[in-house]
Amino acid sequence: MTTVRRPPRLGAASTIDFGRSVRVLRLRGVTTRFGMRGLVVTVVLLAAAGVVALLALGTGDFAIPPDRVVRALLGNGVGGDELVVREWRMPRVLMALVLGAALGISGAILQSVTRNPLGSPDIVGFNSGAYTGALLVLLSGGGYYATAAGALGGGLLTALAIFLLAFRQNVKGFRLIIVGIGVGAMLAAVNTWLILRADLDEAMSAAAWGVGTLDGLTWDEIVPALVVLAILAVAVVPAAYRLQVLELGDDTAQALGIRVGRARLVLTVLSVAFTAVGTAVAGPIAFVALAAPQLGRRLARTPTIAILPAAAMGALLLVVCDWISRRAFAPTTLPVGVVTASIGGAYLAYLLVAEARRN
Repeated sequence: MTTVRRPPRLGAASTIDFGRSVRVLRLRGVTTRFGMRGLVVTVVLLAAAGVVALLALGTGDFAIPPDRVVRALLGNGVGGDELVVREWRMPRVLMALVLGAALGISGAILQSVTRNPLGSPDIVGFNSGAYTGALLVLLSGGGYYATAAGALGGGLLTALAIFLLAFRQNVKGFRLIIVGIGVGAMLAAVNTWLILRADLDEAMSAAAWGVGTLDGLTWDEIVPALVVLAILAVAVVPAAYRLQVLELGDDTAQALGIRVGRARLVLTVLSVAFTAVGTAVAGPIAFVALAAPQLGRRLARTPTIAILPAAAMGALLLVVCDWISRRAFAPTTLPVGVVTASIGGAYLAYLLVAEARRN
């Protein structure tokens, strides 16, 4: 006797699995399409940042043509070119590139987590928390590494406090931003109070550093930061997919197998870590993390924020702003944070007007 097998019935679970598969295929298709555009834009932005860096290495009181800069970088410098390029100027320019990329990544992560273009470490308050931690160590006589640890600890504690205050069943992006703005304002007041109570020399040094500056950086200071940022960059690679899924909404992310709460917490810690390392090296540099992800997204025409264009745009923005800070009022050198704040303020006003019109 032959047994006839009936085809399986499509119940609710099968329907959900089918819908999940369709969403996965659509997401992968979107990722492939905008991944190519994003890669091209990333290469162009990095090339532009490299050209600006080359010009910055040759610009100063001792001007060096671009061809001699390249020879100095390759170890075939003429006269004192190698000393000027590789020892005096290279640490600052390299840190501007790397730190700009780190701030771009930090902003891209937080804006994806909050699903809001205002989700930036300097807006939400992570910068202020990292500055508070670094300031406490700096004013107590701590060294470079202790200050870096203080910045990381202050940023992480601030992020934890914001998460706890914003938590109601889960953490919503808009609630996180509102709570972060309030916490950041309180920490800014604490930072001002700490500076006012410090000795005059320490207060002046802390205030200048608090604006954000790349002056006086040496290889001994930037090499540890470069190692830490490289480790964080490797840790971000497997998180790129989760960022794209989180922007589709919590329900869709859960349907695709993402543990939303855990993913949001891990990604926020990574964002804070990038910001804290930058704060420890150069102080809290404002608005790069806010502007770079959105500008990179518009150039790449991506439906969601992509990490690579954001990193490349951050590197270009900071190296350009650092060049302007050194040459706009030469021989007087401005802190790079003054330039980024000036440009970022105009961008923030544009962003607020654009969001108001959209809503």
